[in-house]
Amino acid sequence: MDGLDDRKIKILEAVIRTYLETGEPVGSRTISKYADLNLSSATIRNEMSDLEELGYILSPHTSAGRIPSDKGYRFYVDHLLTSKDKEISDMKDFVIEHTEKMEQVLKQVAKMLAQTTNYATMISSPKYSGNKVKFIQLSQLDEHQLLAVIVMETNVVKNKIIPLAQPLNNEELLKLNVLCNSTLNGLSIPEINLVTISKMKEQAGIHSDIVEIVLNAVAESISQEELEIYTSGATNIFKYPELSDSRKASELIYTLEEKQQLKTLVSDSLNSENETGIQVYIGNESPIQTMKDCSVVTATYELGEGVKGTVGIIGPKRMDYEKVMDSLKELKMQLDGIFK
Repeated sequence: MDGLDDRKIKILEAVIRTYLETGEPVGSRTISKYADLNLSSATIRNEMSDLEELGYILSPHTSAGRIPSDKGYRFYVDHLLTSKDKEISDMKDFVIEHTEKMEQVLKQVAKMLAQTTNYATMISSPKYSGNKVKFIQLSQLDEHQLLAVIVMETNVVKNKIIPLAQPLNNEELLKLNVLCNSTLNGLSIPEINLVTISKMKEQAGIHSDIVEIVLNAVAESISQEELEIYTSGATNIFKYPELSDSRKASELIYTLEEKQQLKTLVSDSLNSENETGIQVYIGNESPIQTMKDCSVVTATYELGEGVKGTVGIIGPKRMDYEKVMDSLKELKMQLDGIFK
């Protein structure tokens, strides 16, 4: 790699990361503060001199510090893309394995709850309410198309094809990659404000339309996050005469099997400001028409900061509320332990 050993690579990355954050030339003393380097300022100065001779960093006339050269940026982005490609590949394997395990757990929880309460039950997969940008990769497919790969902290991956009015050269593509990652990494949608957007577009210049499409794709990545809902015990409703009317029962069973309307319950539960995390809907209070003859009790479980899901029990208005609430409170604690 043109004379770059592991130490030089770490120092080069430290210079570039620091310069991306501050916009100021970077000195050896600043780099020596990186905890994982454990190198003296003198050693770092020598290595930085070598990096300058190799053309990876530059020394502005007005400062003793260094800034990255185009060659340095190119190495950084190529090195970053290689490591991120591996990270994304490893992540997909991890997500597939753990998604299957989580699905099994949630299905078992719904089944167990239906057996112990004798009511119909539902449980949603946990959702991260504060999703943030993890990494953005822009690659040119051909002269007229750009591929944007957007990875979120929850491992949602969004691919977006961006049409190009004219082809980008390597330097333009490099600068757009650096601009998107240095500005958006670690930000959630509420944190990407008008000031941030305007600044990005200004820095992108004639390519501001590409930045706008990337920002829209980031928003889509969050809004399209899949919400899975698992149900069990639908046939338990036939045990209660007031719910066993054939028309009412078939509509209720369809709602539990089709699941689309249950997302309203999940949304209400997750947005509830109730300190207990437990919400009770009796009859007409239910947001779902087919459940107007029922009582529905939902609880929010939390697996960490911002990671929440909903578990619910659907039964007759004369349900054993005390037993149901006790079951949900106990389940909330168990879920936290299971997933940890």
